[in-house]
Amino acid sequence: MAIDLAALEQAIKAAIPVTHLEIEDQSSGCGENYAVLIVSEAFVGKTTLARHRMINELLKDQIAQMHAFSQKTYTPAQYAQLTKS
Repeated sequence: MAIDLAALEQAIKAAIPVTHLEIEDQSSGCGENYAVLIVSEAFVGKTTLARHRMINELLKDQIAQMHAFSQKTYTPAQYAQLTKS
């Protein structure tokens, strides 16, 4: 069963405070391969592994229905550095 992009967005936003969120369906619209970029204060003080485990846990039901899932997780300060011109 394919995962709806709006449902994925809602699940993320309901679980953690999100400053910025990008969700890309990389499966040409069939909903089986998603890449997400999440910026949240919830990641402050956590390692990348801890952040990914947190997201994997909160989206475990959705991820189980996907073929592939990738994520990038940043604190607001890290994201600000990345997007600096």
